[in-house]
Amino acid sequence: MHHISGFDQSYIEVNGIRLSVHQAGSGVPLILLHGYPQNHMCWARVAPALAQRFHVIIPDLRGYGDSDAPPDDADHTTYAKRTMASDVVGLMDALGLVRAHVLGHDRGGRVAYRLALDHPDRVDRLGIIEIVPTGDFWAAWGADLAIKAYHWTFLAQPAPLPERMIGADPVGYIDWTLQSWTLAQSLDAFPAASLESYRAQARDPARIHAMCADYRAGATFDRALDDADRAAGRKITAPLRFLWAADGFPARTGDPAGVWRAWADDVSDASCTSGHFAMEEAPDAVLATFLPFFDAERAGE
Repeated sequence: MHHISGFDQSYIEVNGIRLSVHQAGSGVPLILLHGYPQNHMCWARVAPALAQRFHVIIPDLRGYGDSDAPPDDADHTTYAKRTMASDVVGLMDALGLVRAHVLGHDRGGRVAYRLALDHPDRVDRLGIIEIVPTGDFWAAWGADLAIKAYHWTFLAQPAPLPERMIGADPVGYIDWTLQSWTLAQSLDAFPAASLESYRAQARDPARIHAMCADYRAGATFDRALDDADRAAGRKITAPLRFLWAADGFPARTGDPAGVWRAWADDVSDASCTSGHFAMEEAPDAVLATFLPFFDAERAGE
């Protein structure tokens, strides 16, 4: 187990599973949701500063880090973003929190906006790093994006094909993925303890299966849900702040902030010079983008 400096870890039972949760700080609650192929440690460079202003809560999503990793089901609902969002609601209930700010990166960003759509009364302000909604991203695919984001189709292939291929060299695959999505094409952006935590979870076949199941849900259940919500005109009511990297995935959709404006009435955006892993490649930009946004009440907005 790897810890973020100054954070305490505990296990909390929610939604029929056990989540590993790291917490520090006091005051207004702020929940940080990591993505693939990472875990709570992706927040290590920004979480201590956030914990000086907020009660920061960092769960490992189901299937990642030290949280439970149940097997997928035939309909790919076990790792659906709706299910993961209900995990977060269960976590809030366990901690006695009525509402919280939520900041998500990558898959955690998908959990975060699904949480805001499914449980609007629980989310105060919503921060999104480096994604556009699942349905929109699939719809944006052409040859260039398909090559860049090949993992969306590879990981979603029926079990156990991707699991077996990744399992042949899990650390090599994770290192390749992390490195190839950075601006510098290097692992240097990742603190040593964080990098080891990403490699460690990749050595666990149950977690490789969970990561694939996460993307199987993205190709089926999650996509269908987004498309249905879009057709019904459902909107995110929470104020939304979106940070995208100049060399990340959303930038390749053409107008990433414009995509979010179709989903929410109150959207602001910023970009930073980094690859996909903004919190590790450009932590100062992440803090500059989100500290004032989540601290808006204190600033008198």
